[in-house]
Amino acid sequence: MSSREATGFGIQVAGLVVPWRVLAAVGMLSLLLAFLYDPVLRHLVWQWWNDPDASHGFLIPALSLYFAWERRQRLADMKVQPSLWGLVVLVGGLGFLLLGTVGAELFVMRASLIIVIAGLILFLMGKEAMRILAFPVLFLFFMIPLPAIVLNIVAFPLQMFAAKTATYCLLTAEIPVFREGNIIRLAHVTLEVAEACSGLRSLMSLLALGVVFAYFSQTVLWKRLVLVASSVPIAIGANAFRVTGTGALAHFFGPGVADGFYHTFSGMVIFGVALTDRKSTRLNSSHTDISYAG
Repeated sequence: MSSREATGFGIQVAGLVVPWRVLAAVGMLSLLLAFLYDPVLRHLVWQWWNDPDASHGFLIPALSLYFAWERRQRLADMKVQPSLWGLVVLVGGLGFLLLGTVGAELFVMRASLIIVIAGLILFLMGKEAMRILAFPVLFLFFMIPLPAIVLNIVAFPLQMFAAKTATYCLLTAEIPVFREGNIIRLAHVTLEVAEACSGLRSLMSLLALGVVFAYFSQTVLWKRLVLVASSVPIAIGANAFRVTGTGALAHFFGPGVADGFYHTFSGMVIFGVALTDRKSTRLNSSHTDISYAG
């Protein structure tokens, strides 16, 4: 038997028989969702393409579909029991879309799509299907960039941590340095740990990478959770290490290493080193009168 076969009852895919009425409902709802979310998805894809910190979003839907495909046998073995609770979740998701549209909040509008998908699964296939597909659905949140309010709240403390850690390490190495807030003053150059240097903007992509790594490398739940959780301090620590390295290089070789090719190349090196420890970080900079450590 082929992996995909049409029958009088529906379409059979890898042992999972999907009734024609379910296919018709899914098709109609997909067209409706495509119409409703067209501007939201267009802007999301635009951000993936133009924002390097969000470019991992292209991979998230594909990985989510793979995770769902891995569960096809469990879906085939379960009994389809549509739940009206799915309709409640679906309406709630559409309410979030309306709320986000009125409030011009991109994160709410984008997140509503995932809620709607969860509602459709629950409404058409039931609670058991939702339980099986919970991880692939929740994983989709990694494709949505963090909202500005989170960036504004969390970025500055991370900037300060990187600046303080770099200052301590440079003083330990007997490199004269003076810190003013997130500004690091060396003998011949001044470095600013800018918002892009906080490591927060790349944290979602790095955390997604940690989740994928934990999923494929571990089978025990608590080990997966520990591995994912450990990726956050590893990323923050790698970010602080890069700021420290940038300061040291700028002290010995001049401010040119804090910008341009040397700066970008150092980010690639730190990415590889941190990836070996299951996480990585990346910083961006521009150089004017003040060099940016990130």
